[in-house]
Amino acid sequence: MAKKSIRLRASNKGGVATVKALITHPMETGLRKNKKTGKKIPAHFIQTVSGKHNGKEVILCEWGGAVSKNPYLSFQFAGAKKGDSVELTWSDNKGGSESASTKVR
Repeated sequence: MAKKSIRLRASNKGGVATVKALITHPMETGLRKNKKTGKKIPAHFIQTVSGKHNGKEVILCEWGGAVSKNPYLSFQFAGAKKGDSVELTWSDNKGGSESASTKVR
């Protein structure tokens, strides 16, 4: 089984959840050249990231090639309780995607 590309945590303080995610992804812009061949490295980057709380979308991000390799994302939303479900999903420009879920602590 392949290693998960999303490390996800969610904590609750006073009904406000803080979600922290580290995503492993190369995030190539398509502008860099291979040093040995001189050819451009094809673009490969995350286009959308969606965060859901108990199935309801609370954040939607549209990213491009300017986002760094292995991006870190942190966001907050109100109305969370301990034990609620949080899910994060990404999809990239080459058709790849992955999801991860956790419970609010």
